[in-house]
Amino acid sequence: MMSKKLLRTMLIMIVVIVLAGAGAVYYFLQKNGSESKEPSIDDVVKTSVDISDLTTNLATSNYIKISFKIQTDSKAAKDELTKREFQVRNIMIEELSDTKEEDIQGKTGKVKLEETLKNKINQIMQDGKVVQVYITDSLLQ
Repeated sequence: MMSKKLLRTMLIMIVVIVLAGAGAVYYFLQKNGSESKEPSIDDVVKTSVDISDLTTNLATSNYIKISFKIQTDSKAAKDELTKREFQVRNIMIEELSDTKEEDIQGKTGKVKLEETLKNKINQIMQDGKVVQVYITDSLLQ
């Protein structure tokens, strides 16, 4: 008689543990799935900084007038990036001054520039990171 009660209690405990484990797995899978969603456009705008009308010489005799929107991963990162705007502009000028006209023409060149700038800016960031650099305006002469 006693062993049946013990067996029943053990089975109930095993079922409860399995259900709790399944619930935890479901919760973490849902949480991870929701984190991988793309941010809304409102979130992108709230965490982005504009760098406008940057004009500089290229490595060739050409010059470029270019503007960027830099998307960060948080409000704190946006605030830091705003404070570091002078450093960001310096990084951009240095990178562009070492770029040839043919290196920046076309989609491939622009995407490469965006990626290079993102990586260099992330090296100075402390309160978050740059997620994406967008070229919003460009005039090459």
